[in-house]
Amino acid sequence: MHIILNHSSMIPIYEQLMEQIKSQILESLLKEGEALPSVRALAGDLRISALTVKKAYDRLEEEGFVTTVHGKGTFVTASDKQLAAEARRKAVEDEFDRAIDRARAVGMSREEILDTVQLLLEEK
Repeated sequence: MHIILNHSSMIPIYEQLMEQIKSQILESLLKEGEALPSVRALAGDLRISALTVKKAYDRLEEEGFVTTVHGKGTFVTASDKQLAAEARRKAVEDEFDRAIDRARAVGMSREEILDTVQLLLEEK
C-alpha cells in the first residue's frame, strides 16, 4: 500500500489516509479480502499517531470499505459497485466544494463560478 501524506495540508491526516485507501480499493489496487497493515505498523511507517490510523480505519469501516476482525486485522470488504460509484461521486462533490470555497475566497460571484464551469465543460 502506497500512502503519501501532506502534513502542511488543511485536510486532516486521517482524512488523507482514508481517501487514499478508498481510492486504492476503488481502483482495485487493494483487493477484496486483502489485509491492511496493522494500525501500529502503518502508524510507524507513516510516522503518525496510531490513534490517527485507528480513526481512519474506523471511518472506513463505517463507510463499508473495510471490516475489522478482532485479533486478526482489518480487511478490504467485498466491492459493491453501487457503493463504489457513490463513493466516487462523493469524492467529486468534495472536490467541487473545495473549488467553490477557493473561488469565493478570491471574490468570485455565483454567476462567475457557473460561467467558469460552463466554459470548462465546453472545452472538454
